[in-house]
Amino acid sequence: MKKYKTLLFDADNTLLDFDKTEKEALRKTFTMQNIPFTPAMKNRYLQINTALWNAYEEGRMTREEVIFTRFGKLFNEFHIAEDGVQFEHIYQKELGKGHALMPHALELVKHLKKDYELYIVTNGVSATQHSRLHDSGLDQHIRKAFISEEIGYRKPMKEYFDYCFAHIPSFEKEQTLIIGDSLSSDMQGGIHAGIATCWMNPKQKPNVQDLPITYEITHLKELYSILEEDEK
Repeated sequence: MKKYKTLLFDADNTLLDFDKTEKEALRKTFTMQNIPFTPAMKNRYLQINTALWNAYEEGRMTREEVIFTRFGKLFNEFHIAEDGVQFEHIYQKELGKGHALMPHALELVKHLKKDYELYIVTNGVSATQHSRLHDSGLDQHIRKAFISEEIGYRKPMKEYFDYCFAHIPSFEKEQTLIIGDSLSSDMQGGIHAGIATCWMNPKQKPNVQDLPITYEITHLKELYSILEEDEK
């Protein structure tokens, strides 16, 4: 008998290769706006963006504050006369066109949907995520995407997970596993929600928060053995 029935997948850098998509969207947007995108600028943008999204997950900023201030902060630091909000709109369009997948992601969901109920749980921007899930083909193999912007709550908030659980038919916590790359939103959220967790950790980062994670994998194919083991 299967231990798990419901699998909750994070989207970015779990099923979708966000790093690759982000890199290409940034390159295209800066090129379109005729702004040199130097290595120093790229590194600083990534620092700013990470800090702002961390603040969002901790409830100190709204999503709108994150996405509509990050480029403004960057341009101010580099003394570039560019409208950060307008730049963000262009960037979001380019980001929505990117649907690169993590290795074996499509193969995995095609296989697992035969025996499991698959859902997406993401803090991403709604329009961008819908576009990428559709263009990647992932949306054909999942039952629903729970996007924080549409729900009004975000991972790791208890209210976000309560909403998801309430909208999954015949939901059972004991039969649910969340798979994601973020310690702060996916793993922390899953632990607080009382479900099993699987950390997607391809770069083998340390568990700096010392969270009691149920499983840890470095690539998606390892999920097969976890699920097969739990059927025994």
